[in-house]
Amino acid sequence: MFKTFIAATALLAATVAPAMAKDATRIFTRDGETYEYSTVNKGDHVLISGRSLTRGGAFKLRVRGNRVVGVSGGVPVDFTMANAQAKLTTTQVASR
Repeated sequence: MFKTFIAATALLAATVAPAMAKDATRIFTRDGETYEYSTVNKGDHVLISGRSLTRGGAFKLRVRGNRVVGVSGGVPVDFTMANAQAKLTTTQVASR
C-alpha cells in the first residue's frame, strides 16, 4: 500500500510541472515505473486517470483543493498535498 501511495504522489507531482493541455495524454517514468495518464479539469476538481505501462494497473484520482482521493492499482489512496488543485489548473500567462 505504501508503494501505491508513493506512485500516486509521484503521479500528482509529475502533473504539476507541465503546462495543462485539455485531455492530452502524458507519459512519465518514476522509480522504474512508466505511467500514461490524462487530466480533465471539472471546475471544482481535477480528474487524473491512467495506467502503469510497466505493471498494467489502472488509477483514477480526484484532486480538490489540497486533497487527493482515488484508487491506484485497486488500492484506495487518500492524501493531502499543499495547493494540489491550484498547481494542476494554473496556466502560464507568459506562454500566450
